[in-house]
Amino acid sequence: MIRTALDQIALQIVDLHKYFEDSHVLRGVSFTANRGEVVALLGDNGAGKSTLVNCLAGKLLPTRGEILINGTKQVINSPIKAQNLGISVVYQDLALIKEMSVVENLFLNREIMHRNTLLNRLGWLDKKAMEMRANKLLRRLGGEGIELELPISLLSGGQQQIVALIRAVNAGANIIVMDEPTAALGSEQRNHVIRLIRLLSSQGATIVLISHNLGQVAKLCDRAVVLYQGQTVADIAVKEVTQLELLALMSGKQYDGVSANQFREYKS
Repeated sequence: MIRTALDQIALQIVDLHKYFEDSHVLRGVSFTANRGEVVALLGDNGAGKSTLVNCLAGKLLPTRGEILINGTKQVINSPIKAQNLGISVVYQDLALIKEMSVVENLFLNREIMHRNTLLNRLGWLDKKAMEMRANKLLRRLGGEGIELELPISLLSGGQQQIVALIRAVNAGANIIVMDEPTAALGSEQRNHVIRLIRLLSSQGATIVLISHNLGQVAKLCDRAVVLYQGQTVADIAVKEVTQLELLALMSGKQYDGVSANQFREYKS
């Protein structure tokens, strides 16, 4: 299901290359992602996914090529620059501080200072304002059951994933890259995260989803971009391709060269 009506390109990668000394890791990656789309980024280990994501996150500078955000070429030379451009990466480890509360994590490095001038100068935070905004975000994005004062360590894996996503939204992200967001979750928690991804995309966010779960990709994603040995080998609507064909592209093999065992590894 294509949720974008305007076909506005939010993210465009053009002939991106990255060298590490003699190693040519990205070899001309190109693809686009529209507003409101969920785009799967697929590829086996070593395909270049992590390097590409680190270029988007401002952790690595590409050797050559272009990254355009909303049609404007950008040099993303730091994580702060990526954040200011509305890009957020939710890694598998979520980068949450387990000892801190939900509300503290949601506003980490984006705290609301007290409105009183003197208290503001003294560094006092407006905790009531942060709690009110946090509650609004949780209600809007389906996290009503999450208690703001609980430390992250006491939340379930699914709730932690939701907090990480909501923190990205609170930081102003409209391009969210997610690395295997449901890999370690049970069925109910996985479904909750999937519902949140669909909700965010319906509100115009662009989601780039790294996943090895091709069954989930088929149900959730609009398009699939497949990398093989650092190159883009496919950029295709998910409804136009089978899971076996995707696996073949990921493996650099012909469709009839994929074994049943390989398929089972990626289907669940």
